[in-house]
Amino acid sequence: MNVEKVWVEYRARVKSFLHSKVSNPEDVEDLLQEISIKTFLGITSLDDPSKVKSWLFQTTHRTIIDFYRKNGRAKDIHPDDLWYSEVAPEMRNELERCVEPFINVLPSETAELLRAIDIEGQSQKDYAATHGVPYSTLKTRVKTGRAALRSVFENCCKFTVDARGNLSEYKSKSNACDKC
Repeated sequence: MNVEKVWVEYRARVKSFLHSKVSNPEDVEDLLQEISIKTFLGITSLDDPSKVKSWLFQTTHRTIIDFYRKNGRAKDIHPDDLWYSEVAPEMRNELERCVEPFINVLPSETAELLRAIDIEGQSQKDYAATHGVPYSTLKTRVKTGRAALRSVFENCCKFTVDARGNLSEYKSKSNACDKC
């Protein structure tokens, strides 16, 4: 596979893609250089020449993600500059009191799973390995467990979210919530 030919064929498309994801033209040029190096070094490991385009754009996508992780998109933004904010600390504290009691009303296997992963911070991969569960199965169980926990919360309270999906307020449903 001729690496120079591949780069000549796809360089303009990669650059265009970069411009759609990165606003600073100097950063685009830096990323394009980084991707060209990755292309020259890594394309020889590609077994199927028909997958060059997808490999190249996956590499580009991962490079963009790494760029934003490394540089932090919002590191220069002061919290007062934002028109929205996270959940108010007092609201968060009130709702956090309910998490453990609500987890306890779930089936024991689900409760144990959510407690280990969401409260104690154990990684899903470690939990799956420890309990002899395939990782993909565990991810499904976590998603289902979180949905069940959300349902318990919604049976207790009415939540209002803003346009960005952030919790803006909540109100206990009358006599529906005696668990926390």
